[in-house]
Amino acid sequence: MSQPLEAFRNAFRIPELKQRIFFTLVMLAIYRLGAHVPTPGIDGNALSKMMQEMQGGILGFYDMFTGGAFESATIFALGIMPYISASIIIQLLVSVVPALEKLQKEGAEGQKKITEYTRYSTIALCIIQSIGVAVWLKGVNSPENPILINTGIWFYFTCIITFTTGTAFIMWQGEQISEHGVGNGMSLIIFTSIVAQMPNALWTMLDLLRAGELDIFKVLTLFALMVVVVAGVILVTTGQRRVPVQYPRQVKGRKMTAGGRNYLPLRVNQAGVIPIIFASSILMLPSMVAGAMKTPFLDPIITFFSTYFHYGGLGYSAVYGALIIFFCFFYTAITFNPIEMADNMKKYGGVVMGVRPGKATAEYLNRVMTRITIVGSLFLAGVALLPHVVQSMMNVQSWQIAHFFGGTSLLILVGVALDTVQQINTHLTMRNYDGFMKGRRLRSRRQ
Repeated sequence: MSQPLEAFRNAFRIPELKQRIFFTLVMLAIYRLGAHVPTPGIDGNALSKMMQEMQGGILGFYDMFTGGAFESATIFALGIMPYISASIIIQLLVSVVPALEKLQKEGAEGQKKITEYTRYSTIALCIIQSIGVAVWLKGVNSPENPILINTGIWFYFTCIITFTTGTAFIMWQGEQISEHGVGNGMSLIIFTSIVAQMPNALWTMLDLLRAGELDIFKVLTLFALMVVVVAGVILVTTGQRRVPVQYPRQVKGRKMTAGGRNYLPLRVNQAGVIPIIFASSILMLPSMVAGAMKTPFLDPIITFFSTYFHYGGLGYSAVYGALIIFFCFFYTAITFNPIEMADNMKKYGGVVMGVRPGKATAEYLNRVMTRITIVGSLFLAGVALLPHVVQSMMNVQSWQIAHFFGGTSLLILVGVALDTVQQINTHLTMRNYDGFMKGRRLRSRRQ
C-alpha cells in the first residue's frame, strides 16, 4: 500500500508532471461545470423527470457518456461523442481513400491535415445531431410535462448553436489535455462523465436497499460481479498474442547489426470500445426517430419495434451483440493489414518461426488475428450485454445500478485508468523515480 502512495508523492516532486496533473484536473473541473449550464428555452428539470420515468433505455446509456448533460439538455448535451464518431469515420476513410492514406504517410504535416478534417467532420455531425435532438425534444414535449418554452424556428437555431459550440469546446479541452496534461484528453472526458454518475448509482442502491426492493445478497453479488468484470477487462485489455519473429544479422558499412528473436504483439482487443459505440449509435437512432415522428402511418412500425426490439429485450440484445461482433471484425480488418506487415518483415529479413516469408506469413498473421478477434469480440459483446443479464436474472430494476456495476462503463474506466497510470509511470521512471509498479511495467499475457 505504501508503494502507490510513495509514487503519488513522487509525481508531485517533478515540476513538469505536477503542472500537467494540475492542468488536467482544472480542465476536467471546467468540463463538469459546463455540464450544468442550461440551454436557453429548455426546461432541464422537466426533461430529466421524463428521462427518469423512461427508466434509462438507450438514451440513458447515451446520457452516461455525457455525465448527465443529455438528461438535462445542457450546453454539453452532445458530449464528446460526435468527435469520437468523426474520428472513427475519418480513420476508416484513411484505409479506403487513397488521398487520405497518402496524407497519413506524409508524417506530422499529413497528420495535422487529417486532424483538421476530423474537426470539420465533428462540427458537421454536431449540426446534424443537434437538429435530431431538437426534433426529438419537440416530439416528446407535451402540455402535461412542458419541456420547451417555444417550438419555433428560433428554438432549432438555439439548439444548433448551443450544442455545436458546447461540443467544439469539449473537443478543444480534450486536445489541450492530450498536449499539456496527462493521459488521452478525449478518454479522460468520458472517464469523468461516467465517474460523475456513479454517486447517483450508489445512492439509488442504498435507497432500494432501505426500501427492501434490493437485499444484501444481491448487493454483495453485484460487488463481486464488478470485481470479476474489472479483472476480466484488465486481462483482455493487456492481453496479447506475441508472435516470435527471427531477424538475421545485417552488415551496414563497417558495422554489423545484431540479429535475434523479437516479438510481434497482436492485441486481443484490437478495436477497444469502438464496436460498442458504433452499435449503440445505430440502435439509438430508431428510438429517437420514433419519439420525434409521432404519425399514424408509422404507428405499426413503432409498435413492432417497441414490442420485439425494446431496450433490454431479447431481440434488442441479440441485434446489439451481433453488431458488436461484426464491428469488432470490421474495425480490425480496417486497422490491421497483415500483407503490409508481412512485406515490412520480409524487407528487413524478419521471419516468423516455422512460416515462409511473404504470402504465407500474411496468411498466418491473418489467421492468428482472426482467432484472437473471436475471443475479443465475444468478450466485448458479453461485457456490453451484462447489464441486461443483471436486470433480468437478478431482477435489478434500476438501469443505473446494472450499468455501473458491470458493462461498458467498467470497460472504459479500467482501460482509461490503465493508460493514464502507464503515462504517469513513464514520467516517473524517466526521472529515476519508482513508479506505481516498482521494478516492473504493465505486462501483457503471453499465449
